[in-house]
Amino acid sequence: MKEKLSILLEEAIKVSSEKGLLKIEETPSPGIEPTKEDAFGDYASNVAMVIASKVKTNPRKVAEIIVDHLDDRDGILEKVEVAGPGFINFFLREDVWVGLLEDVEKQGDRYGESSVGGGRRVQVEFVSANPTGPLHVGHARGAVIGDVIANTLRAVGYDVTKEYYINDVGNQMNTLGLSVYLRYRELLGEEVDFPPHYYQGRYIQDLAAQVIKTQGNKFLNADEKDVLSFFVPYAAGAIMDGIRDDLRSFGVVFDNYFSEQELYRNDGVARLIEELQEKSFIYREGNTLWFRTTDFGDEKDRVVVRENGEPTYFAADIAYHRNKYERGFEEIIDVWGADHHGYLPRMYAAIQALGREKDTLKVVLVQLVNLLRGGKPVAMSTRSGEFVTLREVVDEVGKDAARYNFLMRRSDSHLDFDLEIAKKQSNENPVYYVQYAHARICSILKTAHERCYSVPRYGEIEPRLLKLPEEIMLIKYISRYPEVVGGSAQALEPHRFTFYLNELAAVFHSYYNKHRVVGEDAALSSARLFLVNAVGIVLRNALRILGVTAPEKM
Repeated sequence: MKEKLSILLEEAIKVSSEKGLLKIEETPSPGIEPTKEDAFGDYASNVAMVIASKVKTNPRKVAEIIVDHLDDRDGILEKVEVAGPGFINFFLREDVWVGLLEDVEKQGDRYGESSVGGGRRVQVEFVSANPTGPLHVGHARGAVIGDVIANTLRAVGYDVTKEYYINDVGNQMNTLGLSVYLRYRELLGEEVDFPPHYYQGRYIQDLAAQVIKTQGNKFLNADEKDVLSFFVPYAAGAIMDGIRDDLRSFGVVFDNYFSEQELYRNDGVARLIEELQEKSFIYREGNTLWFRTTDFGDEKDRVVVRENGEPTYFAADIAYHRNKYERGFEEIIDVWGADHHGYLPRMYAAIQALGREKDTLKVVLVQLVNLLRGGKPVAMSTRSGEFVTLREVVDEVGKDAARYNFLMRRSDSHLDFDLEIAKKQSNENPVYYVQYAHARICSILKTAHERCYSVPRYGEIEPRLLKLPEEIMLIKYISRYPEVVGGSAQALEPHRFTFYLNELAAVFHSYYNKHRVVGEDAALSSARLFLVNAVGIVLRNALRILGVTAPEKM
């Protein structure tokens, strides 16, 4: 419906411009959004105010000119009003809404999907935690956000690859190996001085115990070189196996795991730095190499090779992103923690130095999670190794509740996650409230079948019977679902699904509590069955994108 209204507006603006009533060189894209109050119609546009700011004209006058030239040849509008400073409010005919239900029947499980992505290749890289410990609750939010972004982009026609970048190069890997080795010696009876900056968690002791089980005490008197060559790959491999398992339990499966070591094969990072030096994007000061990120708007230039000759994380990230483009990805989406905000300008600089458009890289920042239990904060300290792992959260509240609750706020907003609420089998728990709506619909359809009713085709119902305000409201929500999918994909905002589902479930539960679906009137029962079945289709389709199940009974 937004698309139809956009076309109406564009044509009206074009005609008004051709008549000389609006002197604009280029027709702006009409911004159309659902209204929040029925008094303002079904949809509203601010396009008149956008035009007015360019042509220095009163926005209400611009709006009136546009409205006067609207050609509603399909007869979808009840009326159009100019409101406030120049909003154009559209009121659709009620029978138009009911007619939109036929799209749900025709498309079924594909309802809400589109082909706007045109098969464009997109890579979504997320989680990418160092393989130095199990995933914690902070990683969980980024994991589900990245996963749902990828699912949404696939739903609108993009060719999407989900990737996990394994940071398995650098001092942290040696520290990991030595941490396990010291615990290994400690478990074998030696007194060791365990440095405070080594990895402290219980998982380090578990890894050390496993080494004793399989290798005995063969490393007690080994050279450090031999120790590292065994303990580093062993510990990193075991931790990555655990990370994969934890993610799988969370419903997150990656298409590809990319090792940072690949970037250094055949001196790949060094050769890239030489290339950028030859193009004058990198310069030398003493033994330090700097990237001219200020040429692209950064506040200062950034080091790519330290004075000791070691490349920085930034150097590896430049190489990694070039590798992404070389693999044929046309767009890159990185899901990062909000603490990486200051890292954005240098990455955009690097992308442009590589000859790519800045907007081919999009970064989604994810804020921290405040873990609560019954409203009280759960104490965590990553320094001491005391943190709540992703696995613990999933085991306690379940995959569905965990995924849904992590999506309940914008990714760039802090999130309070209460474990006790997430476990409740009541309307206080948002995922339960939505899943219960689907289960209720399945129960209605089962009861109807027992009373010899089947879900009718659209052509078999009398649409005019769906006229109650609650029924029209349900139909409006159903018809707006494709807009939710498209808007979420465009803005990379998966929280839009939970906002929408919470509202749809509320409208459905309210309708169910007031009105009987299957009654004595066969024609009315048939129409209402068609309507609630359409609600069920939308609930299933949306929950599938979220990676949340749609139970048939609860």
